[in-house]
Amino acid sequence: MAKILGTQLFVHRLSFFTNHQELKTLFAPFGVVKEARLIRDPKTQRPKGFGFVTFETEAEAQKALKAMNGRIVRGRLIFVEYANGKSQKTDADS
Repeated sequence: MAKILGTQLFVHRLSFFTNHQELKTLFAPFGVVKEARLIRDPKTQRPKGFGFVTFETEAEAQKALKAMNGRIVRGRLIFVEYANGKSQKTDADS
């Protein structure tokens, strides 16, 4: 099975004061950010400290993951991983 890395990253341990624009700006140096989305508590609308960043290409996502995983942002050590970390079969594997 080949690893399909994808273009969407899961970013966690973010500061609760991080907003959508800051998240997008943080990852913009690594490529075209198609979407930066923070997950919020449905009742309070406060950020939950994690979100997703989607890039245009897998190469951009990979570059961002390598550069941002384990980096300190707003005084917090953040972690970045692929949003879908499972191995999947590709057509070439069939």
